[in-house]
Amino acid sequence: MRFSKHLIAAAFTTVCAASAFAQNVTVTDAWARATVTGQKATGAFMTLKAKDNAKLVGVSSPAAGVAEIHEMKMDKDVMKMAALPNGLDLPAGKAVALKPGSFHVMLMDLKAPLAKDSTVPLTLTFQDAKGVKSKLELKVPVSAQPPMMQGMNHDHSSHGDHNHGDHKH
Repeated sequence: MRFSKHLIAAAFTTVCAASAFAQNVTVTDAWARATVTGQKATGAFMTLKAKDNAKLVGVSSPAAGVAEIHEMKMDKDVMKMAALPNGLDLPAGKAVALKPGSFHVMLMDLKAPLAKDSTVPLTLTFQDAKGVKSKLELKVPVSAQPPMMQGMNHDHSSHGDHNHGDHKH
């Protein structure tokens, strides 16, 4: 009887501690573009959603010498890419997509190629409205294309295989 009370108390304490330090920002659909030998830079993409106003102020990875938050935008008919020196605003409750051709994480001076179907470690640094910083460590899947596209291509290619088999004589 005594043992179970301690166990329940310990479990309750753990749950409270976890909720007290709950991450303000959630990350979904994260992926990084696979690279080939000799390619020294790539992009990482994801959707960020903050419960309370925050900013993505930094990013790092042991796989890259330099990691920055970038924005791609049209400037007089020319697509330009530049680092965001003040970070990326994450308005409360609004999903902010980091995607090709828009905001993204740029990994440069890669130490080795990022192989398809592997993962790359990323640490995101956020800052809340009070200036308090927090870090979120991720293992981001490496892919040749966005995760949603993979599923469609996979279905399409297996469907194509069946068609190919049907037409064989």
